[in-house]
Amino acid sequence: MTVMDLTIHTTFLPHEDPDASLAFYRDTLGFEVRGDVGQGRMRWITVGPAGQPGTSILLAPPAADPGITEDERRAIAEMMAKGTYGWILLATRDLDGTFEKVQAGDAEVVQEPTEQPYGVRDCAFRDPAGNLVRIQEVR
Repeated sequence: MTVMDLTIHTTFLPHEDPDASLAFYRDTLGFEVRGDVGQGRMRWITVGPAGQPGTSILLAPPAADPGITEDERRAIAEMMAKGTYGWILLATRDLDGTFEKVQAGDAEVVQEPTEQPYGVRDCAFRDPAGNLVRIQEVR
């Protein structure tokens, strides 16, 4: 078997309000802004953790793809409103400290730090677009 050299480079999360999403990922989570193109609500913003230049999150308008039908646009909007369209799992060595900082940034708390029955300790928030942001403690 040939081993492939793959890394996770960029993942996608939708946004409805680029300024609110930018404030959450930059100011609340402390991510670096690596790119911000477009204008108005049609902006593609790339952010990532400091010290990890090869890993990014692309915050993008969800319905910008011209191949999406109106029914699909409505379904995406409904799922985003319920918080079921996009999510990401982050990790930290200091879950309690991270939770306090994110909570102080007025993020919507979904779950306080909890020891899960499957062996991890984590918490969860929603970003301004409704995306679920789970943060897992690295042990």
